[in-house]
Amino acid sequence: MRPVGSKYLLEEPLGRGATGTVWRARQRETAGAEAAVPGQPGETVAIKVLKEELANDADVVMRFLRERSVLLRLTHPNIVRVRDLVVEGDLLALVMDLVDGPDLHRHLRENGPFTPVAAALLTAQIADALGASHADGVVHRDLKPANVLLKQQGGELYPMLTDFGIARLADSPGLTRTQEFVGTPAYIAPESAEGRPQTSAVDIYGAGILLYELVTGRPPFSGASALEVLHQHLSAEPRRPSTVPDPLWTVIERCLRKNPEERPSAENLARGLRVVAEGIGVHANSAQIAAAENVGALLAPDLAPARVPGEPSAPGASDPTQVLPQNPNGAYDPNAATSVLPQTGPAGAADPTAVMPPVPPGQPGGGPEDPHPWQNQLRAARDRNEQTQVQYLDPSQDPLRRRPQRQVSRQPQQPPQHHPQQQPGPGYGYPQQPQPQQYAPPPERQRRQAPQPPQRYAPPPEPQRPTREPRRRSANPMRIPGLGCLKGCLFTLLILFVASWLIWELSPLQDWIGTGKGYWDQLSDWFGSVTGWIEKLGGPSEPTN
Repeated sequence: MRPVGSKYLLEEPLGRGATGTVWRARQRETAGAEAAVPGQPGETVAIKVLKEELANDADVVMRFLRERSVLLRLTHPNIVRVRDLVVEGDLLALVMDLVDGPDLHRHLRENGPFTPVAAALLTAQIADALGASHADGVVHRDLKPANVLLKQQGGELYPMLTDFGIARLADSPGLTRTQEFVGTPAYIAPESAEGRPQTSAVDIYGAGILLYELVTGRPPFSGASALEVLHQHLSAEPRRPSTVPDPLWTVIERCLRKNPEERPSAENLARGLRVVAEGIGVHANSAQIAAAENVGALLAPDLAPARVPGEPSAPGASDPTQVLPQNPNGAYDPNAATSVLPQTGPAGAADPTAVMPPVPPGQPGGGPEDPHPWQNQLRAARDRNEQTQVQYLDPSQDPLRRRPQRQVSRQPQQPPQHHPQQQPGPGYGYPQQPQPQQYAPPPERQRRQAPQPPQRYAPPPEPQRPTREPRRRSANPMRIPGLGCLKGCLFTLLILFVASWLIWELSPLQDWIGTGKGYWDQLSDWFGSVTGWIEKLGGPSEPTN
């Protein structure tokens, strides 16, 4: 067990995140008046110990102490209450209420997505917590399922939003030099990714991504790297799943607008989600369904969004006008020495009039005529980002081909003209000649081969192949599968019909059928008739007188 201050003891770790580790702890004695909740000895609490790099940053410690009162007064039924803040040497810790339940990320991974009604009601409670924090001027800036704890009470799950102010504490000048942004790439708003001023609209964007993940099981944007995910946040639109009802998709689409001024406020988001939950339920009546379909009218944007402390009021805002100093006589002297106006920004901020930082002595680019090193870096980055131009390349001019293709000429070619002043080099030939590649053998092979005299005659033209007439096709290019087999069957049936008709007309088959005799009787009669006819032909003739 490790003591934290004089009032708490760490027992076992519960989880580890990007900013610190959460421990199960026990209170040793009652906290003083500086704590929001004094507590009782032996009471179990949760303590988040921030990482050492945060505790060693002086700016983080100053923000920690300055925002102490803001975090301690932030109370809501769906917010994990901060009971106390501990600053001791190189240790910074937040003492919070212990929520005995899993986080939303783990619940999704183990149980799968929520139904649309359950997802709408759960996100509505999270929006209530955001509305309370925005009213106190606190922006979460890192809303994601891992920062939502599920409190089980009476067989139901209640979301509890935690880690308020952690993103603000981690966003210090000493740390942001090595980090592009504060937050998780899959849940970060476009204005945070671009470094623009942030307001409470970043939490609404995170709530829209969280709602999308609740009904689908995954965030709307994903990629192989953080840079790819950020690019999708800036330019791509979420793809609508087929299982999301129209009213719920209207809420998600409005929360994920790229322009933060078009996103609804937290209060309007909570109201709209509850209307949607009533309209898409099984027992919804016609009035509730109509209200859910018109939920877009309820998602009005926030006219006065809460701004992140330290952010400028507007991008490109200028400093207030300053009064020039006057001489003792009370009149302005234009010939007086130029005076330097004091800087109006916060202490430690960069000079707004400096375009680029000064060049350290001893490095190239320090002269007045030399380009600044940052200009070279920007030019190199711009050259790397230029798009590749795709153009057609003649195969005969491709330097990567090792063997020229044989081309059959239709007409006799003119004999090549020999230029003694041009000698083949050891490479792929001269690029200025639009001829096929002339590959020179390696130097060893050149020394072994005997020089050949230049060709003085034109090669005989190759015989021209007779041109074939193009195959004529029928006017109807459509082909019916099995048409040839059908023609053969019809022709066979026609032949059988004609043969049957000839047999019926030219054979005594009609007589046989008309007499009513059997086949063998008719055959025996026919055989007897033929035999008698033959006997008459071969018998003796009668004598004549």
